[in-house]
Amino acid sequence: MHFQWYPGHMTKARRQMQEDIKLIDLVIELVDARIPLSSRNPDIDELGRNKARLILLNKADLADERGTAAWTEFFQKKGYFVAKADSRSKGSMKAITQVIEEACREKRERDRKRGILNRPVRAMIVGIPNVGKSTFINTYAGKACAKTGNKPGVTKGKQWIRLNKSVELLDTPGILWPKFEDQTVGLHLALVGSIKDEILNMDELALELIALLIREYPGVLAGRYQLSEETKATEILEQIARNRNCIKRGEELDYGKAAALLLEEFRSGRLGKITLEFP
Repeated sequence: MHFQWYPGHMTKARRQMQEDIKLIDLVIELVDARIPLSSRNPDIDELGRNKARLILLNKADLADERGTAAWTEFFQKKGYFVAKADSRSKGSMKAITQVIEEACREKRERDRKRGILNRPVRAMIVGIPNVGKSTFINTYAGKACAKTGNKPGVTKGKQWIRLNKSVELLDTPGILWPKFEDQTVGLHLALVGSIKDEILNMDELALELIALLIREYPGVLAGRYQLSEETKATEILEQIARNRNCIKRGEELDYGKAAALLLEEFRSGRLGKITLEFP
């Protein structure tokens, strides 16, 4: 499969971020814990220079815990603060607040020396589409998500959301798109649902997933669909169609339906906790 994706408003999003980033102390970058490298935009490193950096491994509830541990170590060695999250779960937010505090300790120390006390950390959340930013913000802020209005000295019209007593979020989060220099990046994004299914060949995508699962997670498909993995990917998709009764009129197997079923069960975690790339 070949993936191409050139959204026209990427330049505008990047310019907006360049302006906004001057106002903030901390860049919180959301990535998909199943594909942490493929779901990053390399521009964020350049834009976020000289700022505290936190990488949030979101959807960690769907990812292989060994993979998440390996990625945490990988990013920490590169100098980032790292936390894992399930953006739908309020329970994972307390640990994130602690990491934010840690990431901004130096800034608070500088403030204290200047006699500035209790100024909230100003953060910006960035990430590619469909990585869970809105859900994360809503869960983290809870129902008390209040706009705190314009601040003196801040560009007119910029709104800040008070997440809690120590963190404020700029409500114009940057959305950047990954660069498809490597087709594997496109494949990974397609598999987790970050590219619209309507523009993809879902049968081919399902075959790619089958090949990847047999290589990295042998036994998962056999256990879920009661089939033999000792065969070609096309025959495995055929077995899934038979075993799950994906049949068109005239008793013909419906491969499209079987492909959609397999991808949905992977994306929702029904196949288990699976990571598609490792450091």
